[in-house]
Amino acid sequence: MTYEGTQGVRVCLDIWHPDCWTLEVTAETSGGLLGHGVHEIDGLANGRFTAYADTATELDRLVEAIRDSPLTESVWETGDVDDETVPGNATRGIVVRYDLGNSINDALVSRGFIPDEPVRMQDGRERWTVLVQETRNTVHERLEEVRDEMDADVRVELITAPESGSGVFRLDGLSERQREVFELARRRDYYTWPRETTAAELAAELDVSKATLLEHLRKAESKLLGDD
Repeated sequence: MTYEGTQGVRVCLDIWHPDCWTLEVTAETSGGLLGHGVHEIDGLANGRFTAYADTATELDRLVEAIRDSPLTESVWETGDVDDETVPGNATRGIVVRYDLGNSINDALVSRGFIPDEPVRMQDGRERWTVLVQETRNTVHERLEEVRDEMDADVRVELITAPESGSGVFRLDGLSERQREVFELARRRDYYTWPRETTAAELAAELDVSKATLLEHLRKAESKLLGDD
């Protein structure tokens, strides 16, 4: 693989793959997970996560579902997480040991996809934001290799240039809902001129009121522009 003359891109991915405990537990419960890295220790994957939910009861159910999953070996807790950028009102740090072969991490990293933000797991899907030193065309070839290796459903949501000042924003400071609304607005060309969609159409797609959608966008834009 050669990178001569290749600038690289930033890619947002929506992923499902089989035999994944993170996807199963987030599909079964109302909570979510942020993944902060996976390391091999004694032949097993050891992943550090932040588990979150709207209530402490829902968070307990999520962690219990992780412990009960036949796809996990063990879970140990690292305590509550005090980070206002994490979605939900209840948060907890955990480390989970599981079969390395069931992780899609190596399939992505070995092909040059380097996580640029915590991996977000919710509603039975994983959302990765990665940097890769490829062109827009060759990135699709690499992802097709990942699909074949892991029998995965990998959807490209956004490809942009990674350098600062290019109109690319870091989204890790947004809440889950703010991020969802902002990314949808960008995908639907809400910020182009002339606009390809309206706030009312975005609100209908998300099943929220127009006023609610605009409030989420306002808060997201304020954080991204450094006004909060």
